[in-house]
Amino acid sequence: MSSAILGMLLIASADAYVARAPGALVGGSRTAIAIQTPPALVAVPTRVNKAVMGLGEAMPAAAEEVCIEGDVVEECVVASWPAGEIKLPMNIVKTVRLALCMFVWFFLNVMYNITNKKCQNAFPMPWTMTVVSLFVGIPYVLLMWASGLRKAPKLQPGAWKTLLPIGAAHALGHAGAVIALGAGAVSFAQTVKAAEPVFTCVLSYLVLGTVYKWPVYASLLPICGGVILASLKEMSFTWKALYGALTSNIAFASRAVLSKATMDKPVGENMGAANLYGVLTIIAFLLSLPFAIYYEGAGFAAAWAKSTAVVGAPWLIRQMTLDGFYYYAYNEVAFITLNQVSPITHSIANTFKRVAIILATVLVFGNKLTPLGAAGSAIAVAGTFLYSLAKQKYK
Repeated sequence: MSSAILGMLLIASADAYVARAPGALVGGSRTAIAIQTPPALVAVPTRVNKAVMGLGEAMPAAAEEVCIEGDVVEECVVASWPAGEIKLPMNIVKTVRLALCMFVWFFLNVMYNITNKKCQNAFPMPWTMTVVSLFVGIPYVLLMWASGLRKAPKLQPGAWKTLLPIGAAHALGHAGAVIALGAGAVSFAQTVKAAEPVFTCVLSYLVLGTVYKWPVYASLLPICGGVILASLKEMSFTWKALYGALTSNIAFASRAVLSKATMDKPVGENMGAANLYGVLTIIAFLLSLPFAIYYEGAGFAAAWAKSTAVVGAPWLIRQMTLDGFYYYAYNEVAFITLNQVSPITHSIANTFKRVAIILATVLVFGNKLTPLGAAGSAIAVAGTFLYSLAKQKYK
């Protein structure tokens, strides 16, 4: 499954790269189409469609005619052989691909949380887990740049002054989330993480002077109330989990505000969302490594020996590697997916993603939720959805 997802990521990234070349629709003629799309958009009518949909291997866009625009509907060839071919309307192809991307995004996100928790149950070293999960994505993004599947970023000389604070916020946010996952129930960590919009609003006002309409602030009340209720009734409550999740919220809110405040001008060439995330991942890894060595370096050997004596080194290495793969891959798929949908659909997807994580981890780990604790989680998650809608409407 992991290799199939990695293949989809490589193909989708190549697809996005091909899409940068503007194309033209020749009215009424049978013509290969290269639609100009955002870099992370995967619904591009090229032969690459087959591989993304699991129907075959990818072929270059110029190999043969694959898509036509008739009088009624644009069509795309999703499979062909010497005796014939299968065509589907382009809107159906896009819908299927979007649904597939949504499923993969949810799956990877759920698997990251489950795998991270399993690793920390066996090997309770959150800073090490933070560094490893960041590192695993680096070879992937370097391969993308080196192979030309994605244009490598070209940073301006002063770009690091802008990117370092954002990368530091990303590192701290990820570390806080990992600490929260290890110290308490995943469902509780996800509930507290739902309060991130509260910190975003506060920091936006303090740093940017941004003032939202009252419905936006009103939508924060159920978030706060839900988190408080879930915290009071959480059976596996720990202060470490709460502090870790709150630290993550503050850091990720700071990352968003810093990005808005300092990245109004380009920091280099080829710095789309996916490449920006790749650069920030490298920065976050480099900044997190000294903290991992400081906090856990002295006890690493003993903790590793104790853990591997129980679960075995191959299992732990495999799970830690998968954890890093799931972490980077779900962010990569998020870029591919969310650039295809409206902000409202984005909000709905994020809400259901958090619900899926909470439900899946409760089932896997058997964490018991009190009725009031479950109600608090539901209220907090619903509040994030209301916040997204209010912010979109009253922006």
